[in-house]
Amino acid sequence: MNSPVAPEPLTVLVLSHRPEVREAIVNAIGRRPAPDLGRVTFLEASGIAEVLAAADAGSVDLAVLDGEAQPTGGMGVSRQLKNEITNCPPIIVTVRRRDDRWLATWSQADAVLVHPLDPITAAETVADVLRRSIAGELPVAHRG
Repeated sequence: MNSPVAPEPLTVLVLSHRPEVREAIVNAIGRRPAPDLGRVTFLEASGIAEVLAAADAGSVDLAVLDGEAQPTGGMGVSRQLKNEITNCPPIIVTVRRRDDRWLATWSQADAVLVHPLDPITAAETVADVLRRSIAGELPVAHRG
């Protein structure tokens, strides 16, 4: 009888200049957003340089970017990553107002979450984006 193989761990980068926003995102997603996915390790970033370095190194399976991060918002960072990084990881942008969801189209984000973050919606959204990435429906996630 074969024992099930544990899914590979995943790295999720979280960008916000505000530690409390990063903490809210991490807590909403949780360490295991879905049983069929690996455990999540969070890489927290407070600035764009950290995000660019991690994405360019290919060490991120998913990026969750605060749309209101300062001095550069997550939507602008998302657009920059999508246009400049080969094999860019999938990106989720968080916004404060439901009416700002349309900006995700401009930012080229793969999904949007609205604050205050609902843990069920956040985990489901993260799991969906990761599954689509792993299945090849989005840019290939870093596996390694």
